[in-house]
Amino acid sequence: MSEAAEPNNAPEAPAPFDHRTLLASMPELPGVYRMLDASGNVLYVGKAKALKKRVASYFRDNHPSPRIALMVRQIAKVETTVTRSEAEALLLENNLIKRLSPRYNILFRDDKSYPYILVSKDEFPRIAYYRGSLDSRRAEYFGPYPSASAVRDSVHLLQRMFRLRTCEDSVYANRSRPCLLHQIKRCSAPCVGLIDAAAYAEDLRLARLFLQGRQQEVIRALGEAMAQASANLAFEKAAIYRDQIQSLRHVQEKQHMESARGEDFDVIVAVEEGGTVCVNLAMVRGGLHLGDRAHFPAGGISCPPAEALSAFLQQHYLDHPIPERILVNLPPDDEEIGEALAAIAERAVPIVEARQAMHRVWVEMAVQNAQLAIVARKTTLTLQGKRQQALAEALGLESVERIECFDISHTQGEATVASCVVYQGNAMKKSEYRRFNISGIQPGDDYAAMRQAVQRRYEKVASGESVAPDLILIDGGKGQVSAAAGVMEELGLSHLPMIGVAKGEARKPGLETLIFPESLPNAREPLQLPPEHPGLHLVQEVRDEAHRFAVSGHRAQRGKTRKTSRLEEIEGVGPKRRKALIAQFGGLQGIV
Repeated sequence: MSEAAEPNNAPEAPAPFDHRTLLASMPELPGVYRMLDASGNVLYVGKAKALKKRVASYFRDNHPSPRIALMVRQIAKVETTVTRSEAEALLLENNLIKRLSPRYNILFRDDKSYPYILVSKDEFPRIAYYRGSLDSRRAEYFGPYPSASAVRDSVHLLQRMFRLRTCEDSVYANRSRPCLLHQIKRCSAPCVGLIDAAAYAEDLRLARLFLQGRQQEVIRALGEAMAQASANLAFEKAAIYRDQIQSLRHVQEKQHMESARGEDFDVIVAVEEGGTVCVNLAMVRGGLHLGDRAHFPAGGISCPPAEALSAFLQQHYLDHPIPERILVNLPPDDEEIGEALAAIAERAVPIVEARQAMHRVWVEMAVQNAQLAIVARKTTLTLQGKRQQALAEALGLESVERIECFDISHTQGEATVASCVVYQGNAMKKSEYRRFNISGIQPGDDYAAMRQAVQRRYEKVASGESVAPDLILIDGGKGQVSAAAGVMEELGLSHLPMIGVAKGEARKPGLETLIFPESLPNAREPLQLPPEHPGLHLVQEVRDEAHRFAVSGHRAQRGKTRKTSRLEEIEGVGPKRRKALIAQFGGLQGIV
């Protein structure tokens, strides 16, 4: 007689995902879809012109992308959101990708906005480097440029050719004699009346033409002005025009890739070498090559170049101006991107492979620059890896994958600001930088400021709301380190390694001493690494960035404080009453 079978108490395996039932009720409308796994984690976010058609494409046999095929095997649920248009779907998709960071999406993180050349709307306009939101009421903007150096080079060139002012309005309004820039022939000194408004306006007109790529018009106008000056026996003025023409022709010789038609377009190429994918953006405005910027998928994700190109196109142009056309080295894998960008721009946006000879040269140059960027990135990652390993070994730690560094900045106790910068994944992680406006302490008390900053940062770690670093750097000596270590003990985080970076004699780089807090587990005698030590170089890099971030925050806070009045803090005292009080009592001191 056989024994009765034992009951099986093992949990049942989840039923396979039934995509056919899902697709049966899915609409052929534009929208966004989200792929989720059995735990509810978002695996992938995408957009579609027709949701049903796009989602169905994921469940066909032999998916061409191994990455997506792996993702499909994990799908347990698909959520959709119908939108009114492709443009709205693109916006929603981009917002969800940035907020959720799905594992299988390709995300390009671009922490820096693109810089412009600003031309102010003053009587004698200034030209300047500018980064930030654009306000056409205050200024005219040319660009964007792919790098700060490209803008600064262009500003220097405009100074040399057209002698336009670059000084701040506060400096301009208080000049009594020409500055050094006038002496070296880089400014026409409108501040002291050495050029009239009409002549300055003509120089500015030519500068605008130059920035628009209309260089031949500029040369023609300068040639006519030179001839007129010579006819009037104004030989010094004629010599100035001659020098301007020579400078402009020199620029044309260097800009051998200039487009004679003065086109505005972007060249975007995706290149893969050795498992590393790079999307390189080259900007052409007014027919002039403004430079390149290389972009790499966040997290070092590996994907086909066509996928990377599609992801970059739809993410980049939601935040930046869309040019007249986009040249690419291969077709993006998402055919709907062109239509979505056209809907946003409210005009056709051709995304085309280069056919004309000059356009092919642009694309080939962009591909070459992408290849160089990949080599440079691999070299940097190798170097950073060696730095991390050397520092970990010097400190006796298993890893220093994530480093956080604190610094304090103030002016004799005024507007004290603390910074916390983060190094992770072989690079500075600017999205996690934090500044702390310090208050409630004795002005100039660096120890109290450090205690407050460290407490505000690591309260979140102690409560489980934030990730803990592998190493904490404190820019300062024994006092600052002891103050920070005391806070860590109070928070129950004394197990986190911490060192102070004390500046050496005469504050020379390479002479720093690493200070270990006596109360923490990694306590030991001060350590001075050799100046050539790779680990010290990493410490210096992170420490210098913390210092820069603290100083810039302090200056902004100090400027804001000095531009405002303490009377503004009093409820019921508006601008008119504040003005009357100051007029009556002669200032804040007289009132209090």
